[in-house]
Amino acid sequence: MLRSALSCSASTAWCAAHSPRPGHNEGVTTHGAPRPFDAGYGIRRNLLRSDASERADRVTYIELFFDLIFVFALTQLSRYLYENQSWVGALESAVLVLALWWVWVYTTWVTNWLDPAQLTVRGVVIGLALVGLVVSTSIYESFGDRGIVFAVAYVVLQLGRTAFMLMAVARHDRELHRTFVRILVWLVVAGALWIVGALLPLEYRLPLWLAALALEYVSASLGFRVPGLGRSGVESWDLSGPHIAERSALFVIIALGESFLVTGFAFVAQESSLFGVLGLLLAFLSGLSMWWLYFDHSERAGAKALERSAEPGRIARVAYTYVHAVIIAGIVLCSVADKEILEHPADAMTLSTAVIVAGGPFLYIVGMFLFRLRVTGEVLRSYLVGLALLALVFTIAVLGEPTVISPLGLGALSVGSLVIVAAWETVVRVRRGTTDADAG
Repeated sequence: MLRSALSCSASTAWCAAHSPRPGHNEGVTTHGAPRPFDAGYGIRRNLLRSDASERADRVTYIELFFDLIFVFALTQLSRYLYENQSWVGALESAVLVLALWWVWVYTTWVTNWLDPAQLTVRGVVIGLALVGLVVSTSIYESFGDRGIVFAVAYVVLQLGRTAFMLMAVARHDRELHRTFVRILVWLVVAGALWIVGALLPLEYRLPLWLAALALEYVSASLGFRVPGLGRSGVESWDLSGPHIAERSALFVIIALGESFLVTGFAFVAQESSLFGVLGLLLAFLSGLSMWWLYFDHSERAGAKALERSAEPGRIARVAYTYVHAVIIAGIVLCSVADKEILEHPADAMTLSTAVIVAGGPFLYIVGMFLFRLRVTGEVLRSYLVGLALLALVFTIAVLGEPTVISPLGLGALSVGSLVIVAAWETVVRVRRGTTDADAG
């Protein structure tokens, strides 16, 4: 259950009041109190976040430091997809973005339970950031000469963090200990596939890495079920809803910042022109529309859904783990589209260009639609209309003559669809009389 009620918005660093947690995990008490569970090994000092502390739901600065690594990682991802515009390149990019997201999600879970203000936890997060930097620097050549570097760094990060979590809770929390034993089993199997895929000839890398990634994602949906060890029920996950919501929102901001970074570098690298200025303006409107769709209403809707839910772990697993991966992928693809428009504004349309330029906004709206559907149960017509508009302009761009719509023109129509969806939702909210404080 939640550590505390969401009495203030998820954008606030922490909430002042805390509510009791019915059905609390066996062996878990307030920070520093004796705990009946002891696995016989592990760290004696209690590193779990204290429910009685004002830091219980706070996103700490060391977590933000860890997130900075992903700015560079997402930039390298955008670069890889831009220079590998093929179906194979798209699939390889999907593997990389989902792997990066999974690293971030697992680390967010760990810092949701453990207190990053404690030096031991802070030191581990710094170590994870260092390994994450190795992952980031090897992404661009991960399907080339640096495949083994990427795979080893990724596996070390995943297994090292999980092993530390086991040591941290072994004497303090029975349910968390059992959960992370199961997680470790799954990650060891997946890790073997990552390493083997990097060692074998290149043609085996993509299928083996796809299998490894599938194991990691499917295991979570199965509650990390392991023969003889059972499964972990999300209803027993003692999650901090405010922390999960704020961490996810901050990562969306980081991804949007990365898109502006890619666009800015592309713009300053070319001579000034009308097409360049228009492309830069479209990139700004695209980022603004995506920000508006997430932060004007949806972010608060998700935070309040966590507050109201009797099983917030279920919402966190679906809406903030799986669905947010689609949202982040959409932002990354939009950054690639911005660069494509700047580099080739008036070129003849190709299928890969059409997929990138219209596909980024499409993927983002799909992610937002699924997020709102999960957290509020709403089927928003504005989102469906936006998807229909994007499908229409994509069809015209692909089936028409290559010179009918230029990349810049398709970008304008695609961004226009995003603007329509964002404006529509805001107009509906205002007409209903929903205030900023009541939104969600």
